[in-house]
Amino acid sequence: MAQIRERQSKTGKKSYLVRIRIKGFDETTATFSRLTDAKRWAQETEVEIRSGRYFKTAEASRHTLNDAIERFSDQMLIHNNKTFTNY
Repeated sequence: MAQIRERQSKTGKKSYLVRIRIKGFDETTATFSRLTDAKRWAQETEVEIRSGRYFKTAEASRHTLNDAIERFSDQMLIHNNKTFTNY
């Protein structure tokens, strides 16, 4: 369920903090300068989370191609060792 809070800076500028908390998933937050953008993002993100299509960009950017190759070699090459020893 999404929660939107209005925040006001010391200079008087308004922003909207969106917080999505769904049982079984990590909490997701974002900040917007317009309420309509906040509502649209909340609705779209909730649908993506429930359908399994939402991936945090921060989480994805922590992993590199080298990480993927190492993980593949650790998990797949060990299990398929018989296949690769014949070459």
